[in-house]
Amino acid sequence: MRISKEPEERKQEIVDTAMKLFCEKGYEKTSISDIAKEMNVAQGLLYRYFSSKEVLFDTVIEQYAQQQVNQITSILKKKDMTLLQIVKEMPTFVEAEEENSYMKEIFHGPDSKEIHMRLSMSICAKLQPIVQKLLEESKIRGEIHIQDTATAASFCVYGQLGILLNQEITREERVERIKSFLITILKAL
Repeated sequence: MRISKEPEERKQEIVDTAMKLFCEKGYEKTSISDIAKEMNVAQGLLYRYFSSKEVLFDTVIEQYAQQQVNQITSILKKKDMTLLQIVKEMPTFVEAEEENSYMKEIFHGPDSKEIHMRLSMSICAKLQPIVQKLLEESKIRGEIHIQDTATAASFCVYGQLGILLNQEITREERVERIKSFLITILKAL
């Protein structure tokens, strides 16, 4: 008997199954055929939603990046915080990445440098407008005096990558360096 599902539900089922298999077998060793077999559906169904494994993986990256952004920005649910308080309490990429261990091997394994960079860039692209809005609100409140909040937000978000990717220092040291630098900048403004 054929089971009919809503398109968004089916699409998410495909993404979830792909994530599971990418975790178990790795991206390179997982095929569209493997995903279809795991779901007990025809390969053509997957191609109806995703034109290739690469497009499917891009969707996996985007969803995982959004999970990371949601975790990083969860501090924003607290109201009446100054920008300085937000920076002190907001998790960094490193902290957010560590908590999603089921995806760790795909995005942070020894052979995943390119995939990790794609994830990092996706997270940055999602965070930049959020940080820009925070800077604009802080400017209105008189906490900071930055004229170009778009450039400042890009610098704050994308500028962390150099530190985050430095595997010669501990995770804790990376977090400390990022937060310390951002706090120093904010106090100078």
